[in-house]
Amino acid sequence: MNPELTHWTGPLGLPRFDLIRDEDFAPAFDTCLQLAGAAVEAIAANPEPPSFENTVAALETAEDPLNRLCAVFFTLTGVDSNPAREDLQRQIAPRLAAHGSKVSMDPRLFDRVEAIMQDKSALAPEDLRLTELTLRGLRRAGAGLSGEARARMAAIRERLAVLSTDFAQNVLTDERDFILPIGDGQLAGLPDWLLRAMRAAARERGQQGQIVTLNRSLIVPFLEHAEDRALRETAWRAWTARGDGSGAGGAKTDNRPIAAEILQLRHERAQLLGYADFASYKLEPEMAANAANVEALLTEVWAPAKTRAERDAARFTEALRRDGINGALGPWDWRFYAERRRKAEHDLDEAAVKPYLTLDAMIGAVFDTAGRLFGLEMREVEAPLWSPDVRAWEITRDGRPMAIFLGDFFARPSKRSGAWCSSLQSQHKIGAGQRPIVVNVCNFTPPEAEGAPAYLSWDDAHTLFHEFGHALHHILSDVHWPSISGTSVARDFVELPSQLFEHWLEQPEVLDRHARHAETGAPLPADLRDRILAARNADSGFSTVEYLESALVDLAFHRGTPPADPMARQAEILAALGAPAAIPMRHATPHFAHVFAGDGYSSGYYSYMWSEVMDADAFDAFLEQGSAFDADTAAKLEKWILSKGDSMPADELWLKFRERKPGVHALLKGRDLLDVAS
Repeated sequence: MNPELTHWTGPLGLPRFDLIRDEDFAPAFDTCLQLAGAAVEAIAANPEPPSFENTVAALETAEDPLNRLCAVFFTLTGVDSNPAREDLQRQIAPRLAAHGSKVSMDPRLFDRVEAIMQDKSALAPEDLRLTELTLRGLRRAGAGLSGEARARMAAIRERLAVLSTDFAQNVLTDERDFILPIGDGQLAGLPDWLLRAMRAAARERGQQGQIVTLNRSLIVPFLEHAEDRALRETAWRAWTARGDGSGAGGAKTDNRPIAAEILQLRHERAQLLGYADFASYKLEPEMAANAANVEALLTEVWAPAKTRAERDAARFTEALRRDGINGALGPWDWRFYAERRRKAEHDLDEAAVKPYLTLDAMIGAVFDTAGRLFGLEMREVEAPLWSPDVRAWEITRDGRPMAIFLGDFFARPSKRSGAWCSSLQSQHKIGAGQRPIVVNVCNFTPPEAEGAPAYLSWDDAHTLFHEFGHALHHILSDVHWPSISGTSVARDFVELPSQLFEHWLEQPEVLDRHARHAETGAPLPADLRDRILAARNADSGFSTVEYLESALVDLAFHRGTPPADPMARQAEILAALGAPAAIPMRHATPHFAHVFAGDGYSSGYYSYMWSEVMDADAFDAFLEQGSAFDADTAAKLEKWILSKGDSMPADELWLKFRERKPGVHALLKGRDLLDVAS
């Protein structure tokens, strides 16, 4: 086995990606699965009486080689996929699921952990929390099942692993294989910065002229600026066709039957464990606790958001008529007319903004903000990573090593779409301890040429801050056990640090310090800065409605009996909501990767808004002290939120930080929806 897959020898303890070959992975998985199985078997079969040390603590390190291998492999499949990796992913997914089922459904482990809980008074608080979570995980995995139910549960988990892998790969194929050439006579309305990005995308794909791809940083500005309505419709339909059988991959990448089977299997899994439906199962350990609480929040925000969106739709339809178009306002029209209104009402041209929002400047803003709040220092280092575009930093505080941070910022055909934060290793204090290696992945438009600056949109800059907020949750983690460190928290709590950190981008003092013109170095003019900030909620009706549609559809899919035809059920839900026709779901079912490419956000897409209620209230805690950089509030945020991981229940951590429950008022205020909510 290539030792670099599990014993990393690169700078600062990073993997040497330059020494890893695709053919190394299969034998490594064979070896690491065998090692993990033997290590867990030794714990389960231990003849000594069960104790925290020989059972719960032992499980924390039993699968270390396998976990390190998976960290490398699944990082690569997300950021730099290829046919060999995709094929191996399909092969390994059911094997990993089978191993996971064997471990988490082992009745011997369940009995040992349950016995430890009988004398929990001797356990330290963090050890007790870990034991409680371990027992809960075993119970929810099906360790208490027997006979046919046990076998069926294992089969379901293996099948779900295969289906979620297929779902993700189908979306990637449709995104990767779509190209829309734009002729020289079809460029009306497209700003120079966008044309340069489109031409760079064409060169990357070996094409002439300019193209549109399904990279969000390219297609969204195209929909905002292209005057050719037919082209906008073509691009929008391709973007929303991912995974529905009409995309670039055709019937081979049709995710609709996959989604239907996933929903059926999840429902069966929940019922095997005694739950009424999958939503009841999934939400039980979350802050929300049940579907009724989720629905209450989402519907409270839905009404004012829909009202705002309907007002905007009426205005945009009038603009459509003035342009001589008598048809209905289409989804491919909304962004175009919203951008036109933004220019008119706020005198804001993105071409004037982008030179101040270079990637390097915004990375500087992110790091400076983290330094001012938490005393962190960043030093860029050279390391052999998976692409020359990927950058690495060592993070320290007062000379003490804290973490390694990797940033993979640019779109490429082999990368999954979207943005995310993951880790190659988590923080813990076992033995000599381990500092985290955190990865932020984005899909920004790369620079026009080597050495040229990369320009971000305002939305891109928010994404950069968002993902580094997740990274801070890893970097500042300060717990003993790896399985409860960093972002290993309730799903509807995990977005709190990320969404909270976005607020600092909008602070005038941050923009004044870091938003500098790429060519002249001049600071962002105050009047332009103020117009940017004034316009940030110009389209809040649209952004809130498209998000809520997806969250409510996700929740409905997992409540009660699952639909045989998810697309028909999706249409029913949107019709019952009275969803505006020109605002489709942010993520339609066939490419809803949050929900179907794994079950992390299944019945949990609501969590962004649940966390937003808290993040709006949390930022108010700073403002109440008179400064976004109030040192005492930052210290309290680190102590009770960013450093604790899952060492305490999320609601207890929130109360320790804020000393009261959050309310929806701050969220509505932040989205500029208070006037229509009252």
